[in-house]
Amino acid sequence: MRHEAFIRHAGAFLVSLLWMWLPSSFSFAEMYVAGMAGYTAPNDLTDIKGTGGASALSLSDLELQGSVAYGGKIGYFLPTVKWLGVETELYNTTPNVKQQPATVSGFGMSVPVGTLPGFHLRVLTWGINAVVRYPGKTFQPYAGVGLGVFFAKATFQGQSDSDTVPGLNALAGLRVFATDHVALFAEYKYNRATFNFPNAIGFEADYSANIFMGGLSYHF
Repeated sequence: MRHEAFIRHAGAFLVSLLWMWLPSSFSFAEMYVAGMAGYTAPNDLTDIKGTGGASALSLSDLELQGSVAYGGKIGYFLPTVKWLGVETELYNTTPNVKQQPATVSGFGMSVPVGTLPGFHLRVLTWGINAVVRYPGKTFQPYAGVGLGVFFAKATFQGQSDSDTVPGLNALAGLRVFATDHVALFAEYKYNRATFNFPNAIGFEADYSANIFMGGLSYHF
């Protein structure tokens, strides 16, 4: 419930920000759509804690695998404030947990538990970002930050756990226009959220990832 309230309040804030700057007609805004693909270099899962009856236990950090990432976005920059824009994006990645040795800690002790089997992890991210740019004709560096809604699914030995949580979605990039309407871009993203998988996995953990994307955008 707290996560849902956070999402509602953050969404209302961004809508209010848009409305303050909204021109009398969308047709005069620089709207764009883009497709993108790249690579996720995830950090380890950290601060791993058991759930339910295992809540007093913690697990050593778990290494994640690199993964392909892909998605798309739509947004616009305002005609009266050409350096300010808002966009929404959706992208998918699968930074699976590697098979690796692990240690359980609790009650003042740490005990190696041997090799932990790997498991599948899929993260679908919906981002709502405020974006600033240098409005150059050919080269446009830009940066943004906003709310990420993370749809995570973990599958372990045939059983699945899903979690939907808010988190941080930040980005920086460079857009290069090939024509007046078509641009190529390269972009770095940083994601951070806390996932809770109480059933199939039995723990909650902090997730963060570095994502490198390239793509093509069309500006109307």
